[in-house]
Amino acid sequence: MTVHSSPERPERGDRGDRAGDKRERILTAAERVFARRGFFAARVSEIAKDAGVADGTIYLYFKSKDDLLISLFENRMKQVNDTLRAAIAECPPAEQLRAFIHTYLKLVSDEPTAAEVLTIELRQSSKFMKEYDNPQFASFLRMLGGIIADGQARGELDPGIPSHIAARMIFGILDELALAWVLARQPLRPPSIGDSRARGVGTPAALPTGRGSSPVGSIA
Repeated sequence: MTVHSSPERPERGDRGDRAGDKRERILTAAERVFARRGFFAARVSEIAKDAGVADGTIYLYFKSKDDLLISLFENRMKQVNDTLRAAIAECPPAEQLRAFIHTYLKLVSDEPTAAEVLTIELRQSSKFMKEYDNPQFASFLRMLGGIIADGQARGELDPGIPSHIAARMIFGILDELALAWVLARQPLRPPSIGDSRARGVGTPAALPTGRGSSPVGSIA
């Protein structure tokens, strides 16, 4: 089989477009197979069949099953980051943290297959956990940390915890909520959860400033 372009250096015009479409088709199929079978049990041949391509075609776009999973993560996290940026851009500064949390949880609720892969199966890849430097996740944390830092500068959030640490703490809460939902298959209601978390971390009343305030209690 001859492929006229690759995802790294696609040709211009229809050929490049078809190559990009095929790569996206493979990623979409991989997401379904990983969610259905689990990362370890999933076979490249199953992904190829689901995508409607030959087995060998997978390796024209991805080096290994781990590489496919990492590429899937990068693709999804870019979509998440783009959606979050758009959501907070529409809000006044004081509402951005609430919008960030609400939007993230809504994405989890709206994309259960992706949520399962990103919260469970991704952790099964030793290459991802040990070697991958995670640029899209770093971008996610910078965005969240920037919102927190701005709130601290305005006096709306307790400055007792550095913004980059607070960002990781908040992500830990969101990740645990997503994991619990995926495992329990219970309905996730983003509006109520998002508002609750935002009240806990993003309002002046919940985050008293100055002496006597509890940094840990303020964020948790």
